[in-house]
Amino acid sequence: MKTIESIAKSLKDKKIILRLDLNVPLYKKKITDPNRIDKIIPTLHFLINNKAKVLILSHVGRPKGKVIEELSMEPICEYLKNKMNQQICLIKENIYDFQEKDLFSNKNENILMLENLRFYNGEEENNEEFAKILASFGDLYVNDAFSCSHRKHASVYNITNYLPSYAGIQFISEITALKRITKNIVRPITCIIGGSKISTKIEVIKNLISKFDNLIFVGGMANNILKNKKFNIGKSIYEENCEHIVEDIFNLSKKENCKIFYPLDVSVGKKIDGEGNVKKISEVQEDDLILDIGPETLNLLNKTIENSRTVLWNGPAGYFENENFKKGSLEIAKKIVEKNKKNEIYSVAGGGDTVAALNSFDLTKYFNFVSTAGGAFLEFLEGKELPGIKALE
Repeated sequence: MKTIESIAKSLKDKKIILRLDLNVPLYKKKITDPNRIDKIIPTLHFLINNKAKVLILSHVGRPKGKVIEELSMEPICEYLKNKMNQQICLIKENIYDFQEKDLFSNKNENILMLENLRFYNGEEENNEEFAKILASFGDLYVNDAFSCSHRKHASVYNITNYLPSYAGIQFISEITALKRITKNIVRPITCIIGGSKISTKIEVIKNLISKFDNLIFVGGMANNILKNKKFNIGKSIYEENCEHIVEDIFNLSKKENCKIFYPLDVSVGKKIDGEGNVKKISEVQEDDLILDIGPETLNLLNKTIENSRTVLWNGPAGYFENENFKKGSLEIAKKIVEKNKKNEIYSVAGGGDTVAALNSFDLTKYFNFVSTAGGAFLEFLEGKELPGIKALE
């Protein structure tokens, strides 16, 4: 895979079509979490410093081929203007109505942005003609949207048929981090996995069991394990009809010599916004909600992390949004950070809730890598071939 950094000296005056994932949450046209935007700033600085002209392609939401003003790229363009401290023009005209010569007609323009790609049906259909039109606007194509690369869309896949194509800085850092936990592993390696639905991550779990030394279940996912082991989980969330999945996980873990851990004690409440009460898993009552791990479980978890050289974390330990149930997730994060600061561990975190937890603890910057890619992150961990990677290769 060719990288944009490998051709830095030949970027001067080139028009770069840069695919980014700027699909950030918006509320009344205001950005509520700019994390994805902030991550690609180094790529933009790199291209501008090397005298390139940049045309940004991205999307927001799921307009399904219709122009929806609430899903305009306008607030993102404004945010980037302030962040980059330079003029960025949003092109709102229909792309079928203008040509490459209309772009960068002002010599002082260095960055332009197209309106939401998903306003066009051709994007999600991976339409050949739509990809050709996008390609006609530049000299080189750069994919720095790893989090969109599990989608076979025109601006990710077919566009590479018409231009010399390269991987961006963030794209390469994401793949490098994920390879550290799937291929180039420093052992022992531990995975902490949560989330509410075990069925959505079963392929990830099966793929990781064959590679990992330890697999720790927390959060809602652990409730499925506890229920399968005949413990009372009260009113806690769990996924029905998953007994066979849990059995498969334990059978495979024995075969692959991967140790499985699940809670020994928990913090429960009567409602999610209430107070916590620590109980052994054998003491959970019918009206209890399991909302965090308990101190005994946390101690076991921390010992496992202490003896690990690589850690993947996907899914918080509890309902961290409530102060009374954030201790498990916070202490896990602090333990990983402690090991990181001593350079004794390589840490990767991913998944929306995990990232939100780390952001709320202000500990994101102390992890080796924090992925904002949702579906692409999980599909890579499943061992699937991602269309965006295949296209660049």
